[in-house]
Amino acid sequence: MTVEESRVQRGWRWVCAIARLAKPSSRGLLAAFLFAIALLLPFTLASCNAQDYKTQAAQVSQLVLTAPSDPQTFNYANNQSFPNIFLFTYAGLTRENGLTGEYEPDLAESWTISEDKKQVVFTLRPNLKWSDGMPLTADDVIFTYQDVVFNPDVPTDMKDGIQIGVNKVFPKIRKLDERRVEFTLPEPFAPLIAATAGPTGILIMPKHALEESVRSRGKDGNLKFISTWAANTDPTQIVTNGPYQLEAYVPGQRMILKRNPYYWRKDEQGNALPKAERIIWQIIENQDTQLLKFRSRELDVIGDVRPLRPEYFSLLKKEEKRGDFKVHNGGPWSGVLYMAFNLNQATKGGKPIVDLVKSRWFNNLAFRQAVAYAINRERINNNIYRGLGVIQNSFISVQSPFFRSPKDGLKVYNYDLGKAKDLLKNAGFKYDARGQLFDSDGHRVRFTLTTNSNNLVRVGIGAQIRQDLGKLGMQVDYSTVNFNTLSEKLSTSRDWDAHIIGFTGGLEPHGLANYWMSSGASHYFNLAPQTGQPELKGWQATEWEKEIDRLFIEGAREQDPLKRKKIYGEFQELVQTQLPVILLVNDSASMAVRDRVDGLKYSGLPSWGLWNIEELGVTQQK
Repeated sequence: MTVEESRVQRGWRWVCAIARLAKPSSRGLLAAFLFAIALLLPFTLASCNAQDYKTQAAQVSQLVLTAPSDPQTFNYANNQSFPNIFLFTYAGLTRENGLTGEYEPDLAESWTISEDKKQVVFTLRPNLKWSDGMPLTADDVIFTYQDVVFNPDVPTDMKDGIQIGVNKVFPKIRKLDERRVEFTLPEPFAPLIAATAGPTGILIMPKHALEESVRSRGKDGNLKFISTWAANTDPTQIVTNGPYQLEAYVPGQRMILKRNPYYWRKDEQGNALPKAERIIWQIIENQDTQLLKFRSRELDVIGDVRPLRPEYFSLLKKEEKRGDFKVHNGGPWSGVLYMAFNLNQATKGGKPIVDLVKSRWFNNLAFRQAVAYAINRERINNNIYRGLGVIQNSFISVQSPFFRSPKDGLKVYNYDLGKAKDLLKNAGFKYDARGQLFDSDGHRVRFTLTTNSNNLVRVGIGAQIRQDLGKLGMQVDYSTVNFNTLSEKLSTSRDWDAHIIGFTGGLEPHGLANYWMSSGASHYFNLAPQTGQPELKGWQATEWEKEIDRLFIEGAREQDPLKRKKIYGEFQELVQTQLPVILLVNDSASMAVRDRVDGLKYSGLPSWGLWNIEELGVTQQK
């Protein structure tokens, strides 16, 4: 429902109320008045019962989904959040199949790789178009890669997944003709196809709509592109190439997307996709409210962005038949959930990013190891996940062929409060008579732990971690904030002590490069200077961070899967040894979907349960 339609409905309710309150003697005059109003409206009054009123919009095939927060941007290059509108609106040259994990053609109908693995030619599908009807050609591919992703003045997460070798060189890219683009690599690069794959890889952007913004600068000296298509842009001006395009956006309420009439994909019978005419993406921060709306049939899906909370899973499983929906279980979810300390030792504006006393604690390995041993993850699983969670020890997804488990010798931090206290004492920390922890200089160990308030599982986990670390003598000031606020703290201001957040996963480890490479835009625990941000002084990567850089470069260069597995195994061991992140417990992939929705292909592999959104149809209206 659009904003205008909502206002019309409210207006009719007001008119009906007047009619009911009017005296009988005046109703003839009032009826004439109401008739005059009706003539001015684009439709006629059928009933004063709002439940009986149905707009034309309500008659089309539409899916009603939910997002936990407003979009941060309509510019894909600026995106650092999940979920986002780009799941619906943009495509890459290839895409990852959410069931098999294989990379399959998308905007490119095929690709060829040279024998020496240094040249890759992509061939676009014929007659591709943007949502405004303009042709989508090799020029758009060149623009996306050369002018946006490879541009040193554009700060985008997309860079990290396609920088090659020790010198972080980008491929050379050239247009062969209107449909063919050639990538020339400085050395073999195993993750190239993964880097081109939606929804988490590089998505193609429209040259005709954005080229001017890349060629000019604003008063702040930055490219105008950086501030182009911000979230306050008229959504109808956004040009897309995915199954949907933006129709309307009401901050804090909803995003409305409509079918892109020029989307290329068709079903097996040759019918144009997407199947659903419209997506209503309701913005609902509170998870309990999301559940309420799903149970009252106001939502078609719940759990597509993050798996269902365990108590929701149990509740909804009992209501499947009565509620006309099905609860799907896809096994372990591919993402991760972790806690991290701010290890950044740089200064900004003449002041340390992290208080110097706290920084000494956080950068002390024994301190981080003690915290890891003090967090009772079994208790988190039993109390919060009801035993349905998965205790994590690796940042690489369990579905990945490069995943290393404790059975393979990976170091783990099972709950051991005594061991945690011994680590702290050996590192010079001391306890007073009340069991409170102090460092060797007499400073009380106290810091702030932050997570996003809209995810109640994380809120509960943070509360338990606060209790666990309290037993270790630490005072944890627990703070929950809006997700966008937390994202700004991590990616821009760096104003945080410790945080709990999730990160999306996948089969290809190099997809994590933007988090783990020391120059990465999502390297939150020690975020390097980023283009367009205030200057940082004194930033430096540790030796073990440089070693992770080396392993990722080596892993990307290697073509042999078994050798790659060994390299990424070393990476996982290094992370567990140095503990820049403390892995927690993750969900089992679960999602509830109305029976009226067909075409679903669900598994725990993709980060988004509706990865084949264009194939989802609606068999009957609510």
